[in-house]
Amino acid sequence: MTNNRENLIVKEGETAPILVDKKAIRKEVKNTFSKSLKLRQVSAGGDNSCETELGAAGNANFDMGRFGIEFTASPRHADGIVLTGPITENMAGPLRIAYDAIPEPKIFVLCGVDAISGGLFVDSKAINRSILKDIKVDLYIPGNPSHPLTIINGILSLTRE
Repeated sequence: MTNNRENLIVKEGETAPILVDKKAIRKEVKNTFSKSLKLRQVSAGGDNSCETELGAAGNANFDMGRFGIEFTASPRHADGIVLTGPITENMAGPLRIAYDAIPEPKIFVLCGVDAISGGLFVDSKAINRSILKDIKVDLYIPGNPSHPLTIINGILSLTRE
């Protein structure tokens, strides 16, 4: 997990871990969300693999709730969005509505290959990723799907020291 998309490109022979750049994190993120974080998960046309792992992150085995991180059903009660899927044309509008409904300050997380790059569908006419041009992405969580521990550790790296 990282907050710089370029860090996700792994070159042959590199062994350094992919980390969150602490200097690039907005001050209000750590100040506001270090103790409790409510997230709205938006599935924007994915295959349900990342959604399953996000659900597993909250189960008894991984229990991200012990860190004060939980999912909420309403964007009005959320502190940010975790986006999964490549963003289909039909989900671009609802994603914008959900994002705009979240009060400031807010965070935006891309979870999984499809959300980060569009995946296999990136060149499809059914995909509309234009919303990513005006939204600052706070965290990229790689994987296809992302493992629950990667999800939890990524969010903790973003919100805590």
